[in-house]
Amino acid sequence: MSTIVTKLPLYCIGDIVRHKHFSFRGVIVDVDPEFDNTDEWYDSIPEDVRPEKEQPFYHLLAENSDSYYTAYVSQQNLALDAENGPISHPDVDMVFEGLDDERYQLRKEAFN
Repeated sequence: MSTIVTKLPLYCIGDIVRHKHFSFRGVIVDVDPEFDNTDEWYDSIPEDVRPEKEQPFYHLLAENSDSYYTAYVSQQNLALDAENGPISHPDVDMVFEGLDDERYQLRKEAFN
């Protein structure tokens, strides 16, 4: 069964999301309209879950049960996850003012 990939962004900055295949979640801090990373990074993704490049990719402040980090994830590998509460990543407060309903609100000084 193939995944239908859309080229339009489904998620926004501030949305809380989870990865569909790996055990981590995060908050979106930036969006690339299509893949904008290195071929080395892309080729390191296992082939069976390697996403198409022609779709939005998201920069996340991510967390799992062991650590906090940044992640770069394709749209096809994300799902909304606000029902599981806020993100504990230590950099969230530097980028966002707080959580409003199910989305973090970007700090005014974070606009570029």
